[in-house]
Amino acid sequence: MNRLPPLNALRAFDAAARHLSFTRAAAELNVTPAAVGHHVRALEDLLGVQLFRRLNRSLLLTDAAQSCLPELREGFARLAGAVETICASDAQGLLTVTVAPTLAAKWLVPRLDRFWTAHPEINLRIDTAMAELDLAREGIDIGIRFGDGRYPGLRTERLMGETLFPVCAPALRERPRPLLTLADLRWHVLLHIEGETRDQSWPDWPAWLRATGCTGIDSVTGPRFSQTITAVQAAIDAQGVVIAPASTVNDDLAAGRLIKPFANIADIQTDFAWYVVSPESSAENPKVIAFRDWVFAEATPQPPPSG
Repeated sequence: MNRLPPLNALRAFDAAARHLSFTRAAAELNVTPAAVGHHVRALEDLLGVQLFRRLNRSLLLTDAAQSCLPELREGFARLAGAVETICASDAQGLLTVTVAPTLAAKWLVPRLDRFWTAHPEINLRIDTAMAELDLAREGIDIGIRFGDGRYPGLRTERLMGETLFPVCAPALRERPRPLLTLADLRWHVLLHIEGETRDQSWPDWPAWLRATGCTGIDSVTGPRFSQTITAVQAAIDAQGVVIAPASTVNDDLAAGRLIKPFANIADIQTDFAWYVVSPESSAENPKVIAFRDWVFAEATPQPPPSG
């Protein structure tokens, strides 16, 4: 490879050979005729071979030039094919998505069959690292993050807001001391989520009970979980009551695995929201656009069927 002439010189020679004119070759390459002449002379000096016979107002190819042109043009065609292969692989190949573990398990993954049906040519890699990764450095194409929307260096679009409310398994309403009112919480285990978000508007049990005006409940005792998904699974298994985000439990509510025991109490809207983020270097990639458009379609509330 180190012995190959500069690519620009080879392109100038090829264009001049096809047009038999430095002027018309310059117009094709968007350079000056003098630049084409310079590249050709530099190539002749490097190879030690004359490539053109320069007449008054025309050019003629030498025998050496005519003998090498077919393989040179084949080489350019192979280069163009290789570039097309790279572009096709990038557009249709592996797409790496970073998502928080809970949103991945409880919202994204249950919907992925619809993405694969729409885009069978795109292979997904789901990264559920808890830490906020440097997307460009880690080779991640697109992500969904929960935060305040300030992500320097990333293209950022708000996907959906978040609300929180208590949920539990239906079985808690069938026990000897059923969970029917706020006061009944004293007979049930409170499940706590801690350390998963910096959102100050995300309530814990003490804050939620204060906001409702409910007193006489031990709001501190109970198991603690570092991830929402684990606490929600404990609630599904009738281990207690948890304050959970809607994005995590809406499918479980629809399936009847969970219920909202206090439906008359307003949900809490968080200050943070879910955002789709991507490095500027990959934001316009067709596979990134395809995933982004699909995610926004999934997050858009669907109208109820008519009739």
